[in-house]
Amino acid sequence: MRLGPTSLSMLAVAIAAAASPALAQGEVNVYSYREQKLIQPLFDAFTKDTGIKVNVISASSGLEQRIKTEGANSPADVLLTVDVARLQEAIDQGVTQKIESATLEKAVPKAYHGPDGAWYGISMRARVVYVSKDRVKQDAITYEELADPKWKGKICIRSGQHMYNNALFAAYHAKYGEAKTEEWLKGLKANLAQKPSGGDRETARDIAAGKCDIGIANTYYWALMQDKETDRKPWAEAT
Repeated sequence: MRLGPTSLSMLAVAIAAAASPALAQGEVNVYSYREQKLIQPLFDAFTKDTGIKVNVISASSGLEQRIKTEGANSPADVLLTVDVARLQEAIDQGVTQKIESATLEKAVPKAYHGPDGAWYGISMRARVVYVSKDRVKQDAITYEELADPKWKGKICIRSGQHMYNNALFAAYHAKYGEAKTEEWLKGLKANLAQKPSGGDRETARDIAAGKCDIGIANTYYWALMQDKETDRKPWAEAT
């Protein structure tokens, strides 16, 4: 795995629009897209510091729709997302409200404040370039370089419609504008070794299998395959 410029996907917090009595009772209800076991230490520390109990509902999808369906009776106080795309979906569906918090204002850098207090980014993850250790000798590859014709037939990627790639493409657009982004995407597409498919793990798998030499994936998938998903460790070791 070689790190290029970083595309940041935010773990962000928004306040659910429905008013819940839980906080007044010394509890807070969190609807979360993060697995509870991964963020439980954060909640435990919060409870230890404040005495407020954290009730968590975790899901991989559909929390915005759930809050919307529950309406004014929703118990949700906080929506914790894993990606800016889901966060925007929640805002678009009208299930959040403005956050007014002096603590967040002070603790979170201005660059990670949503417009008009809509949300705050509290952690980030990187979307980076995976490469074959055996076949790619270049030490670092930038996003821009992925459109270079020298990589024709060398790149694998999951669907361009997936939110992880949407965030990357949006970041590129924000930096370079529409015309350069369109040119870059055309170059990237021309360099694909195969039709986009699978997920980030499968990108590493296909690099290990020699189907391509380069891929784009989030860093933590590499760590999971390397440390915990032993059957997939050879995929990580090849990149």
